[in-house]
Amino acid sequence: MKVRDLDLSNNPVNAEHAELGLPPLENAVTHAGQASAHPVLRYAMWSVVFLLMALTIALATRLFNQPVGHSGGFELIAQALSSREFWTAAAVGLLAQTVDGALGMAYGITSTSFLLASGSSPAVASAAVHIAEVFTTGVSGISHIKLGNVNKSLFLRLLVPGMLGAAGGAWVLSSVDGKAIKPFVAGYLLLMGLYVISKIFRKIKPRREEPKHVGKLGLAGGFLDAVGGGGWGPVVTTTLVGTGNDPRITIGSVNLAEFFLTFISAGVFAVLIGDQSPWTTVAGLVIGGLFAAPFAALLTAKLHTKALLALVGTVIVIVSSFNIYRALV
Repeated sequence: MKVRDLDLSNNPVNAEHAELGLPPLENAVTHAGQASAHPVLRYAMWSVVFLLMALTIALATRLFNQPVGHSGGFELIAQALSSREFWTAAAVGLLAQTVDGALGMAYGITSTSFLLASGSSPAVASAAVHIAEVFTTGVSGISHIKLGNVNKSLFLRLLVPGMLGAAGGAWVLSSVDGKAIKPFVAGYLLLMGLYVISKIFRKIKPRREEPKHVGKLGLAGGFLDAVGGGGWGPVVTTTLVGTGNDPRITIGSVNLAEFFLTFISAGVFAVLIGDQSPWTTVAGLVIGGLFAAPFAALLTAKLHTKALLALVGTVIVIVSSFNIYRALV
């Protein structure tokens, strides 16, 4: 569960994050209310609000308006709370949000890696992660608009290519046999784990010119995010920040665009996977994420950022390697 509450002040830890190309740490927002006056961003913000309300109503209607002969909403909740699937997802959500809260990235690749290891198919794992992220990325996007962290041009350049990539990735993942594609998804996550580790050795040189190839980056990031269950942040945010672009504006613009591509991915998955509905897993991811903030703060306070990068990257590499081995034997 990836609700962004970012400390963008010039403290030493965030200076280290900027040097490594990482988003700032989460902290209490102290300069709320600075809403951008640009009509495009206001329209985007109200679109997020409307879509979140519509999705909430749709989910509640589906839960409590079951056909005759089916379990009622409260019975379904009780069944979920007593299922192994729910508590496995809650543990994964707790771990993934702890990682994401401490690093500002890697929620999707962490949660998808562990869901694959627990036996979920690639499509169901990615669907669960994206549906859970719709709410959190929506809140994140609204917050960044209110704080003035979104660049209209960068947001629009990422938006359509990212959505197209996400829709294509969700279609590919849902249309291919899960057993056949699982080694490739695990291989992608293995590479992302190595990429996280590689950030330990990188230093960022600031740049002032407009970023290039943003549309291509958004298309690739959206596709890989849907196929791998995560990766929009590691691919897009770290590439833009890592090439010297302003971290505040990059993070805000990328996070706002992430809501819309996550919404598209979740919608395509919901339609294509049909009876494999991952709602119990989604609920577990959300509930687990709610309790993760104190652990993220503890990790941030106790561990050096490079040590945390090494730890998280190594865990992802090990889990992904295990998933590859299990898929091939």
